[in-house]
Amino acid sequence: MRLRNIRGSREVVAAHDYVVHEPEQLKGKWHTLFGNDREIHVEIGMGKGRFIMELAKMNPHINYIGIEKYSSVLLRALEKRDETELSNLYFIRFDAEYLNDIFGPEELSRVYLNFSDPWPKDRHAKRRLTSKEFLGRYDKCLKKEGEVIFKTDNRPLFEFSLEEVKLAGWELREVTFDLHHSEYAEGNVMTEYEERFSALGNPIHRLVAYRK
Repeated sequence: MRLRNIRGSREVVAAHDYVVHEPEQLKGKWHTLFGNDREIHVEIGMGKGRFIMELAKMNPHINYIGIEKYSSVLLRALEKRDETELSNLYFIRFDAEYLNDIFGPEELSRVYLNFSDPWPKDRHAKRRLTSKEFLGRYDKCLKKEGEVIFKTDNRPLFEFSLEEVKLAGWELREVTFDLHHSEYAEGNVMTEYEERFSALGNPIHRLVAYRK
């Protein structure tokens, strides 16, 4: 599906107080942005921001950073962000391929990946956010006990992800092919896509990946 460009979105994003405009300058010292040493959780490809904003409201003791590549999408999240009073949430317009340029070793405690682009062509497998290449990037900035939590309704992408986690030398837990009818459903926060797809009867798949 082609992303619709919203005129002026780049300018709004570039001027917004809740967007970190030079994230490279905070590498290794993100705690200075939040003014505390609490855990930092990141959502990559946050879309319109419903998921991460709900988490930030529920967990004021955790710091959150939402990463979105496209200004037109991030603009929608900022519109919602302006309606809240949260001190533990910031956004970045950034390409996750360069994640290690902005986060230092053991700076993050958790990475969320929700309904990521499946990049269905085999030649694009390395671009998938659950590929062993991306897991290598997460490995460099996650704490030793850190984890990656992935949700999708795309069965081939989920099965690919299960294999990539093993190939990367990571471990798996809480794996389910039908989250909403599993023991892990309690406390689940839904994204916009998740609500839409589950309403259509699509089962939601979920995994948690961590290092040995």
